[in-house]
Amino acid sequence: MATAVLTPDQLDGQAARLHDTQAWQQIVTGWEHTAAEPSPAPEPSPAPGPARPSDWRGLLSVPVDRLIDDTLRALPTPPPHERPLPGRLGAMLPDRVHLWRRVGQSELRPSVHLGYARQILAEWGWQNTPYRLRNARGARCVCGAMVSAHRLGYGSLDTVDRAGAWLITELRAQGWPGLIGPWNRHPGRTAADALALVDATIRRASLAGQ
Repeated sequence: MATAVLTPDQLDGQAARLHDTQAWQQIVTGWEHTAAEPSPAPEPSPAPGPARPSDWRGLLSVPVDRLIDDTLRALPTPPPHERPLPGRLGAMLPDRVHLWRRVGQSELRPSVHLGYARQILAEWGWQNTPYRLRNARGARCVCGAMVSAHRLGYGSLDTVDRAGAWLITELRAQGWPGLIGPWNRHPGRTAADALALVDATIRRASLAGQ
């Protein structure tokens, strides 16, 4: 099965181009406000009668269905649990060896894809070798973890781009003006920093319904 081979710079560039589009900025603007503005409270009845069991709905400022929908959208993305990652030997093998795992896999939200990327960083390790997706031990950089998650069957290349755009959105919110690769290899960066960035991005994308 043929598939595109991404380098860290290519993934960075694709995610940056998507992040800078007007359409993407419209998507992420106001991402923290996941609930619609509440509608005005109903006018009180001029002559209220005895309370009835169903009257509690009248105390709500928004419909129950909207409350349920907003609550479900605000829930964090659950950790991946479908299939365990290959072990340490699998981490060291070329990603193309795992392409068979893509067969029959459905599309994912960016936050779910990032959950698998996080699992790769946690189980296979993190590395910050310049311009390398992985090292000889199979540890990945942040971009490398995202590409490996795709090749393991978790999300399309479009999902990888969107997940990268969410990462850049989070980096901008944290004050980092550059791309993911330079952030990953910045002096003093640690594996804990990488996991924290992915966690924050997962939360941001999840709150936006992505």
